[in-house]
Amino acid sequence: MTTERVNPPGLAPPAGFSHAVVASGSRVVFLAGQTALDGDGKVAGATLPEQFERALTNLLAALTAAGGTPSDLARVTVYATDVAAYRAHAPELGRLWRKLAGRDYPAMAVVEVVRLWDEEALVELDGFAVLP
Repeated sequence: MTTERVNPPGLAPPAGFSHAVVASGSRVVFLAGQTALDGDGKVAGATLPEQFERALTNLLAALTAAGGTPSDLARVTVYATDVAAYRAHAPELGRLWRKLAGRDYPAMAVVEVVRLWDEEALVELDGFAVLP
């Protein structure tokens, strides 16, 4: 698979995402929304950064099981119950992303939602990847 991150000079410089990702490969993997559920199906972590780390870990575990790596991610959507809190924690969330997924950022969006399936969940991530 090849990916090309496209960040046109006429758009604001991206921080922690790419404006577009051109991906070519032979398999597309659609990743279901992942919250901070532990192996017993309970939400782990009380803070947004704790839950973000677990949700991203879960997303990457699903991707790895499908044969992919973080650099194969083409698109990720983050659903947050409080975008203001997400912005306030953005530097820490960015560090967590880089630690777990590296710096090959996918195209991303952050969307505020009223609540998630698991009432205790503060954040959910879904996406898709293109594999060789």
